[in-house]
Formats: sequence, structure tokens, C-alpha cells
Amino acid sequence: MHSTRTMRIGIDLGGTKIEAVAIDHAGEVVARQRVPTPRNYDKTLATIVSLVQALEHTLGQPGTVGMGIPGTVVPETGLVKNANSTWLIGRPLTKDLERALGREVRIENDANCFALSEATDGAAAGAPVVFGVILGTGVGGGVVIDGRVLRGRNLIGGEWGHNPLPWPQPGEEPGPACYCGKPGCIETWISGPGVAADHARVSGAVLTAPEIMTAAAHGEPAAVLTRTRLVHRAARSLATIINVLDPHVIVLGGGLSNAEGLAEDLEREVAPWVFSDAVQTRIVVNRHGDSSGVRGAAWLWPADSAGGSGAQ
Repeated sequence: MHSTRTMRIGIDLGGTKIEAVAIDHAGEVVARQRVPTPRNYDKTLATIVSLVQALEHTLGQPGTVGMGIPGTVVPETGLVKNANSTWLIGRPLTKDLERALGREVRIENDANCFALSEATDGAAAGAPVVFGVILGTGVGGGVVIDGRVLRGRNLIGGEWGHNPLPWPQPGEEPGPACYCGKPGCIETWISGPGVAADHARVSGAVLTAPEIMTAAAHGEPAAVLTRTRLVHRAARSLATIINVLDPHVIVLGGGLSNAEGLAEDLEREVAPWVFSDAVQTRIVVNRHGDSSGVRGAAWLWPADSAGGSGAQ
């Protein structure tokens, strides 16, 4: 007989789409739905509730609910902050969803959900300390220790993109201006837009980061040089993470993680910058791709809390 709480529902609340999945006790996705995100708070709430109800109706049983959002919920107030889906900011999202669904709901930053997914049953499955990296429109990350997200006192655990680029080389100071108000943040150098801007500054060619990576794979000289600079800067930046956190595995996510051979190059280039004569940290590409966020949201209910009568 099935437990009434063996099913985990994960929701990825993005700026353009909301994806919901149900996964079973073995981590297999047994149902999935995806709908456009309403750019309105009340309609977003109603859409999430309807997705959960539809999955539960399809599978004939209730489940735990976890959700990843592009921001975070402040525990002291219960209100959302730092969300690029601005209609969520200042709203009691957890409380409103719990009232509508009649159960506890766990909400976490989407980068943390990515890291949790890959640490649970992805490319870093079983590793005690995992750093999940997002190399996309921005540079973010999440820390998972013994299967649980490390949020931090200020709820910014893993936000390595807003540290300065370490060991700056000639031409890298003071660095491009960042939206956070400081110059030379890691994000301004190794995010997708940062790579595109670097390529344009040096070569004069206006290309997107994926176009640059494709051109580099085909040997185009200027693109090869841009990719080399990306690898060097990302390696220096990740070395500081290893020096502080010393993770067992670093998992790459986001659009730039699709660049062929990037993980292998970073694993090689990071070594000279790490304060150790040997670097055992593995740097790997994610296993679950675009599904990592929504899977990680489901895994916000780990095995020791998703069974039996529900939340603990």
C-alpha cells in the first residue's frame, strides 16, 4: 500500500513559465506539466494551485510540495526578496500557498534547487559537499552539505558571482560595472552577457555567448581566445570557492555549461590557483539539464521527511 506522502511535487516558478513535476520515491518523474507564468501575483498563486491539484488528480494521491523561485523567502518576515519576477517581491508567498493547498510548502532559491537536484541524484549524487554553479544570464550558485541546502545567515549562500574577479590580470581592473553597483564582479566577466561583452571589446564582433562557444569549437581564432579567457577567469574564480568551501564536487549549470569540454578545461586550469599541492575536487557538467531546478524543488522534501504523515 502506498504512503500518502511518497510522491514529491516540485515546482519551478520561472519568469516565463511554471513547470511542475511529480517524482516517485526512486526519483523517477511520473508526471509533468508546464504553463506560461502569469505576470500577476494572484494569478500566479492560482496557477500553482491548479498545477498541484492536476498532478494529484492524475496520480490519485497527494504529495509534498516544494518550489524553486528566482529569489528567496526571508524567514523572519515570510516575504519574498531579490526576485527578478518583481510581482513576487514583498509578498507572503509561502503562507498564501500553504493556505490555498492546506499543507506545508517548502520554497527555496532556484539556484539552490539546481544544486540540490544534482547532489541528490544527479552528477554529484552521494557527494558530501557540493557546489552547484549557474553560468547563464547571471552567475549564481548553491551549496549542499550532506543532502541539505546551506542557505546562510543572510540567505546568500553560494552567491559567488558578486565577489571581485580574483588575481586580476593586465586589462582586468577595475572591470566592467555591475548592476549591484560595484565594478569587476565575477558575473560581469563569465556570465553569458559578460562573455559576449568581452568578445565584443576585444574582437569588435557582436555575438552571443553560445555563438562564440560554437565558433570556438570550430577553431575561429577570436572565439578561441575569448573561450580561453573565460576558462582562465572561471578557474581563478572557482579556485577561491575551493579554498574556502573545499567541495567534493562542483557541478556546472546554465547555458554556458553546454560548451564542449568546459568542465574538463576548468578542472585542469583551477589547480594552480588552489592552496593545495593536489586538487581532488571534481568539476562536472550537470546530469539533469533544464530539469534540475524543478527536480531539486521536489527534493526539498528529503527521504526522512517525505514519508508517513508528512512534514516535520
